[in-house]
Amino acid sequence: MSGTDISLTDRIGTRHPDAGITRRHPAILPWLPGPVWLADALVTWRWPDADDFPDTTLLAILFAVTGIALLTAAATGVLTKRAPWATALGSGFGAWEIAQAKLLSLPRPFFGTPQDLLDVFITDWHRLGDSLLHSLGLLAAGYTVGSLAGIATGIGLGRSKRFRYWVHPVLRAIGPLPPVALLPLTFVLIPSSWLAGEALMALASGFPAAILTWSGIAAVDPAYYDVARTMGARERFLTLRVALPAAMPQIFVGLFMGLGASFAMLIIAEMLGVKAGLGFYMQWAQGWAAYPNMYAALIVMSLMCTGLITLLFRLRDRILVWQKDGLKW
Repeated sequence: MSGTDISLTDRIGTRHPDAGITRRHPAILPWLPGPVWLADALVTWRWPDADDFPDTTLLAILFAVTGIALLTAAATGVLTKRAPWATALGSGFGAWEIAQAKLLSLPRPFFGTPQDLLDVFITDWHRLGDSLLHSLGLLAAGYTVGSLAGIATGIGLGRSKRFRYWVHPVLRAIGPLPPVALLPLTFVLIPSSWLAGEALMALASGFPAAILTWSGIAAVDPAYYDVARTMGARERFLTLRVALPAAMPQIFVGLFMGLGASFAMLIIAEMLGVKAGLGFYMQWAQGWAAYPNMYAALIVMSLMCTGLITLLFRLRDRILVWQKDGLKW
């Protein structure tokens, strides 16, 4: 290929290896987010607010700093893949600022301004952080206990006929029930609202872990057990070194499903019984019509859930090395 052909290919685009189509990467795209965020800063600073909103100057400074950082990232070449998202976020913040802070076109107090949201993080960060720690503590205990109990139950169901005879009917009767349906009964039987929430989250995470662990163990090729037995392996070795590693992909599916169910049960328990955490904070904010506080709690909750799922994916990629490129988060 001649030098002319190479330069022509570089100007037109690169060929995507999976889709087999040509994708264009305009050179201007990485430079677009910075001016968008700087324009947000200019609009926020120079266009008078429709009301007396807090922290307008600080918000303009944050927009400007973000724009400068994005321009620096574009100059260093690290913004190519994230440039469309950075542009979309900047455009969204700019549209929100104009629509609400400058024109008040959305009904208040249900829709606040970017200044209101920023003010919540500045003035109420301590309560938000305390709520986050309470939610993490409640979730960690319930999810961990439920997952470990579910994996142990799934191992018993997959390896012991007697265990399966007695436990399987109970699992079929109780497991499919939505944990929230047991909320009134749980708070009656368990005097502590904290323990009741833990029990419901353990149930929410334990059922999918048990079913998927059982499914993974049941799918193990019997030839693996025969080979291990011919080498003198006992039942404990067959369970821990043959069945459990082979079932790991299914077990992680159950852990992901249980984590999502635990998130839902966590917020319900905090709203209805546990007087702490992000769910309780959201209910408090709604009761006082402090909707910016509620939106701030939603952002913190989203970051918490995304972070925990990311950690679980990292653990999965570390254990299932041969599958780490198959699914990304």
